[in-house]
Amino acid sequence: MAAGTASSAPALDPQLRRRVVVEGVHPEIDCGRFPIKRVVGEEVVVSADVHADGHEVIAAALLHRKRGESGWREVPMAALGNDRWQARFAVGELGEYEYTVEGWIDRFETWRHELSKKFGAGQDVSSELLEGAALLQRLRPERGAQSPSAERSGRDAPPHPDDDILERAAAEMADSGVAMETRVAGALSESLRRTLARRADRRLATRYGHVLRVVAETVRARFGAWYEMFPRSAGTDPSRSATFDEAAGRLPYVASMGFDVLYLPPIHPIGRSFRKGPNNALEAGPHDPGSPWAIGSAEGGHDAVEPGLGTLEDFDRFVEAARRHELEIALDLAYQASPDHPYVAAHPEWFRRRPDGSIKYAENPPKKYQDIYPINFESEAWESLWHELKRVVEFWIGHGVKIFRVDNPHTKPYPFWTWALGEIKRQHPDTIFLSEAFTRPKVMRYLAKCGFSQSYTYFTWRNEKEEITEYFTELTRSDVREYLRPNLFANTPDILHEYLQEGGRPAFQIRLILAATLGANYGIYSGFELAENVAVRPGSEEYLDSEKYQIRPRNFDQPQSLAELIRRVNGIRRDHPALQRDRGLRFHQTDNRQLICYSKRSADGSDLMLMIVNLDPHHMQHGFVRLPLTDWGLGPDAAVEVHDLLWNERYFWRGEWNYVRLDPEARVGHVLHVQLASLPPQDDEAVALT
Repeated sequence: MAAGTASSAPALDPQLRRRVVVEGVHPEIDCGRFPIKRVVGEEVVVSADVHADGHEVIAAALLHRKRGESGWREVPMAALGNDRWQARFAVGELGEYEYTVEGWIDRFETWRHELSKKFGAGQDVSSELLEGAALLQRLRPERGAQSPSAERSGRDAPPHPDDDILERAAAEMADSGVAMETRVAGALSESLRRTLARRADRRLATRYGHVLRVVAETVRARFGAWYEMFPRSAGTDPSRSATFDEAAGRLPYVASMGFDVLYLPPIHPIGRSFRKGPNNALEAGPHDPGSPWAIGSAEGGHDAVEPGLGTLEDFDRFVEAARRHELEIALDLAYQASPDHPYVAAHPEWFRRRPDGSIKYAENPPKKYQDIYPINFESEAWESLWHELKRVVEFWIGHGVKIFRVDNPHTKPYPFWTWALGEIKRQHPDTIFLSEAFTRPKVMRYLAKCGFSQSYTYFTWRNEKEEITEYFTELTRSDVREYLRPNLFANTPDILHEYLQEGGRPAFQIRLILAATLGANYGIYSGFELAENVAVRPGSEEYLDSEKYQIRPRNFDQPQSLAELIRRVNGIRRDHPALQRDRGLRFHQTDNRQLICYSKRSADGSDLMLMIVNLDPHHMQHGFVRLPLTDWGLGPDAAVEVHDLLWNERYFWRGEWNYVRLDPEARVGHVLHVQLASLPPQDDEAVALT
């Protein structure tokens, strides 16, 4: 044969025979580099573009398994149209799962479709029946594939109960002595179709190029109400720290308001060097307690307890007491040290030094933290440092703590968090980490990808209708929702927003209702219920007499307290699944920009809540809100009964537009249960990609 003919050409890659394309898989974060997030019991709805050249029938399957399992479970994917396919699976237990998509040309279904059309047109299909018999013969065990429920290995499949069915069907199709109508009926039967679906020839199937991951966390990662409390202020004497035993006396109060998580700022020994005085004064008096974030003294570091609070045994008793009140304890995880921390003497290599040999204290211009040394994560001794910091978390897990609020994670390397959180969650999958990163959006999002269960947000600075709508549409209707769970803190020891400073008690009510109903996770810092709103100076978001620098006992038994409103709001959240997730959020039209209207629907569609809030804490606002009656499966003139769960009042509205009047001196908003017999499904999976 002459040179240059096919026999002398180089061999081609057999993969070129795979004609099906699998692309556009969703959800997928950064080409599968990071997992998406779910909680136990939730579904993962997976969609993909699956197509090929020509006109043959395509089939697709969603493959999923618990990480570490050898075989795949399969779910047939349904065609949505325009070459888009979808299927779903549930995550049944804590841990990590994997999923991917496989597509193939369904040759039997292609043949079946052509046979049906030709026979229906009255054509002779003898040849087509012989083709069908040959197709079935090719699915004989020695040439077929294993059950699709297992990973195909390429080895011969064992005998299967379907083999006899295929043998008989092939024989009937090829038997010219049987009436053609009978042969066609057998070929087109649903029973044979189901059998072939189990035994499809997938030797040339195309599997998506990435194995994607999903982390299944505890339900508390998705839904919870947080209360922040300084235990040292839980007593009655401002001249000394309260103990854990005294702080346990506040547990019934916190539990009575319906909170799920009690978050404590750092409870470790506080340094003496450069200790801050009241209102962040550079000079502290001999009895000033200092900032809990200046961690470490001669009494110990991150695995010790501030002596004024008690001992580790006292803390253990406090955690158990909280558990009896159905409260989970969250600890602050602040990776930094006071100049007196044992780390400074034992591991000076873990800190960054100036040219003169001194250690540089922490700064966030114009703020200066002279009492804090930042840790140098780029130290030459970084490995021993990283292992030690992971050990600190494991230490507190050993003392019953499974929830951590992480201070300023955006000032520590991404790789550290990916490694540390990944290692901890593999051993303790029920742990939860809240990222306190008030930083740039992309940094905040990347930290969520690195493994944080929840994230602080810009909610505090979103007070106008348009900015609330835009921001929460991004959080709940874009791909951000696949990996970032917002936790809406209405205030923190560091943040007293101008809105609260100037809006008085109604402003606190407004922000409470917004935080608790816009987000499935929200929190308040102690004193919020008393509407504490005095800043240290005009233009500052710092509290006057900040609890960060002094002990502040409070009288919570005040007639103007919002504790009863908080109790009602948290009770409504517990009773209504619609408020226990973020995905069901939708905003609705109003004719007054000071009125915001939005709804939330439960995953199964059985629970529907409608919120209307006056954003103006100073003035009565009124106007019309537009109900999405069509989305609720109702006609434009339908009547709807709504029950205000805050005030136990019922309203009967008719048609799309209905009148609302909200006076902040009486009520700032409605939290309405929409009472419908049934609801059409809501497309939670339709996301506006950003």
